[in-house]
Amino acid sequence: MPITDVIGDTRIPVKLWTPLSGVEFGAVQQLHNVANLPCSWKHIAVMPDVHFGYGATVGTVMVTEDAIVPSAVGVDIGCGLMAVKTPLDPDAVFAKRGEILHSIGRSVPTGFHENRDVSDEVSVWKCEDGIPGWAAIHDLSCPDTHELKLLTKAQLQMGSLGGGNHFIEVCLDEERKVWVMLHSGSRHIGLRIANYHMKVARQLMDRYYIKLTDPYLAYIPRGEDEFDDYMKDLFWAQQYASANRVEMMRKVLKDLAYAVNEGKEFERLFEVNCHHNYADWEHHFGRDVIVVRKGATRAREGDYGIIPGSMGAKSYIVRGKGNPESFCSSSHGAGRRMGRKEAKRQFTVEDLKRMTEGVECRKDKDVIDEIPAAYKDVDIVIAQQGDLVEPIAKLKQIICVKGGGNPDRD
Repeated sequence: MPITDVIGDTRIPVKLWTPLSGVEFGAVQQLHNVANLPCSWKHIAVMPDVHFGYGATVGTVMVTEDAIVPSAVGVDIGCGLMAVKTPLDPDAVFAKRGEILHSIGRSVPTGFHENRDVSDEVSVWKCEDGIPGWAAIHDLSCPDTHELKLLTKAQLQMGSLGGGNHFIEVCLDEERKVWVMLHSGSRHIGLRIANYHMKVARQLMDRYYIKLTDPYLAYIPRGEDEFDDYMKDLFWAQQYASANRVEMMRKVLKDLAYAVNEGKEFERLFEVNCHHNYADWEHHFGRDVIVVRKGATRAREGDYGIIPGSMGAKSYIVRGKGNPESFCSSSHGAGRRMGRKEAKRQFTVEDLKRMTEGVECRKDKDVIDEIPAAYKDVDIVIAQQGDLVEPIAKLKQIICVKGGGNPDRD
């Protein structure tokens, strides 16, 4: 159960699923700021993976009725996870793990890189309402999206990983079933959309002489044209992010098929694709409201989710319990316990090699900031949210592809 009102002096309560003693000072201040926003409603729900973020903490669920806070969504709009359970032979996959690692590295661009060509699957991408996704981009309000150069980049980046904490993993569960799990978002076009609307929000605050403790928490009131503009762009970017994960998964499963299944397609035994940096209209406590999950996953009763640990730990597939106090949410991962710069100061390549022993992955200086010790213990994080989700599968990676080269943008 959550710990309530431990921060104090806030307009609405803050409910934490982790002891306040484990939350760094900067994150506590951010929670204080979010809870004091004029548009925040009911209470703030804080997940056990909470840590300092851009504007608002990662691992936070905030709800509003009449406004949206673009920075609370984050700059990697629609960032999330996808996992597929396969029928592949685990021994065959393990024996070829080095070959598979390199094959995925060739198929899926990482860091700032993008695909050389637009695949047939990407070229015909459609939004959830059936409208062609590349046609819908021309109706977005962010002027950057009307540039042919950015449209081309968005098409070439669909099916690419990015950097920072984004990853592709091949894992085994406790029954030795082979899983593929990946983590990515809306790439450069999502960043451009987010930055544009955060600037618009700050301009609106100036227009109405609204002074905030943290200007990065500028909000867009419902009823303004800018509100409708942002929501339209936001939902498009979230669909792009989901489609990006689908395209990456298609390529990775194809690589696995060629490596261990004679190139033949195979059945997907289980599949889940979920956002953890996003906003949506939902119904809570008798009201239709906007739920913003920044580093948090929807966990309605029966919803499946993914809570990964670090590249040397384990991960969990979970099923939601629909806890209303968390606005039907759970954590999105283990959560960082130290910043990237601090991790690079404290640890060496030898530390990284030791902590990722048995995992086929990069073990160089450019990914030291992703070392397992920089993250919280995922088992503790899972235990702290026993009233939010139940684990249904525990995964241990044998292959991990990391982007590296640029920071995560949660």
